[in-house]
Amino acid sequence: MMPFRLGLTGSIGMGKSATAALFRAKGCPVWDADAAVHRLYAPGGALVGPVAALFPDALREGGIDRAALKAALGGDTGRLRALEAVVHPATAADRAAFLAEAEAEGAEIVVFDIPLLFETGAEAQMDAVAVVSVDAETQARRVLARPGMTLETLDFIRSRQMPDAQKRARARWVIPTDTPESARAAVHAICAEIRSQRHA
Repeated sequence: MMPFRLGLTGSIGMGKSATAALFRAKGCPVWDADAAVHRLYAPGGALVGPVAALFPDALREGGIDRAALKAALGGDTGRLRALEAVVHPATAADRAAFLAEAEAEGAEIVVFDIPLLFETGAEAQMDAVAVVSVDAETQARRVLARPGMTLETLDFIRSRQMPDAQKRARARWVIPTDTPESARAAVHAICAEIRSQRHA
């Protein structure tokens, strides 16, 4: 039986990484989109050749340097689209391989931690989506506590992400991350609901 594919998303500072860890603690394999890109950009990774062909300046010590890549993109949407055209198929293949491995190991629920899940249309490959959410004030406080983060950078990142209210409206479940306890309770309830449906 194919595992239940649960998409996990949420805007910056909403507590997605901590929530992904809660799903792992519940025995759910978690595929992390950011970690996958890091792995594909590392020396020997599947994206090193294709990205270096587009942006030769981003190639450093056999891998793709993300800071150099960001500088090469220079905020040019055409260049960003060209990059996405090679990155998205590679990450989709990585995700499919992860799912196949989890299925072979008998996993019931596989979580796909994807920051831009709705923005990239990845929800079409999911059985359902859970969104992590917290009020805007808490979100800003969390993000601005990160090293080198400014209000301008936060506003720019928010402008590229679907508004929280829209994500909540499109998700099957909303996980409140105002406290660790409320997030843990929500994750427990989601896993219990999915597992009870599968065994019904």
